[in-house]
Amino acid sequence: MDSLTSDAPRVHDAFRALSDSLSAEIVGQSGLVERLLIALLADGHLLVEGAPGLAKTTAIRALAARLEAPFARVQFTPDLLPADLTGTEVWRPQDGRFEFLPGPIFHPVLLADEINRAPAKVQSALLEAMGERQVTVGRHTYPLPPLFLVMATQNPIEQEGTFPLPEAQLDRFLMYIRIGYPEAAAEAEILRLARNRARADMQSTAVPPSRMPLADVFTARAAVLDLHMAPQLERYLIELVLATRDPARYDPALARRIAWGASPRGSIALERCARARAWLQGRDFVTPEDIRAIAPDVLRHRVLPSYEATAEGWDGERLVAELLGKVPLP
Repeated sequence: MDSLTSDAPRVHDAFRALSDSLSAEIVGQSGLVERLLIALLADGHLLVEGAPGLAKTTAIRALAARLEAPFARVQFTPDLLPADLTGTEVWRPQDGRFEFLPGPIFHPVLLADEINRAPAKVQSALLEAMGERQVTVGRHTYPLPPLFLVMATQNPIEQEGTFPLPEAQLDRFLMYIRIGYPEAAAEAEILRLARNRARADMQSTAVPPSRMPLADVFTARAAVLDLHMAPQLERYLIELVLATRDPARYDPALARRIAWGASPRGSIALERCARARAWLQGRDFVTPEDIRAIAPDVLRHRVLPSYEATAEGWDGERLVAELLGKVPLP
């Protein structure tokens, strides 16, 4: 038995403790907490859409505080430049050479706050780094850290002065998550936590959370890839993605509502996320529910409605929900 296999039970317990710790701090957003951990395990990035004050920044900051990984937050604005994100070369006259000063994109955990407020050049600089895991400045290419997790946010309320992400760039995100307001009971718990946190800060008694070594993250990723997925379940996953490209096989009415379906990148993302969800729930095999539960977040930004569908009020989320009801379970 190799070290990765022997460490898997301990690492799974560590992730369960991490999930419980995050859920205790991020109250009322259990879906966001689970998706954050899935993205960490599946080695992907998140786009989160929600109104201000719904703990989006708090969630990614809390995750970074529990990992042995530096965290950076970048507030995207219309005057942001690519060099503000990637870094730049500075002339050192005493040495007679240029020295590269890395930007915040070289942090393992990065929050891109309100990504749709930055111009296309800045968005492309971030999304290229997400896809290639490297940054090119001048004639030199610099690799990003082995752990590189980006959580980008969008505010659905204000659209003035924004630069919507093109569909090809949206495809770089593993998942596109929409979050809403917490329920009354969760809101009361949020108030209690805020009071306790304020008291701890005033009395300087706040205890920093324990931090997970990055080696445990990579061990968990290997365990996720080793999970069993039955051939008929893999076929079901593929059929879901194929249905986004050829919906007429299941419903002719959907054919005129879907302009473009998901690419193979969508299939890869769906499989990795389904495996990660199964592992987080303590199983060594994937179930149909793992695929169906994660499919809306993986596919909603990859299934593009036609102009006719948009005029009728359809969006990617509704189209995916329809396909989930049409494609038969294995």
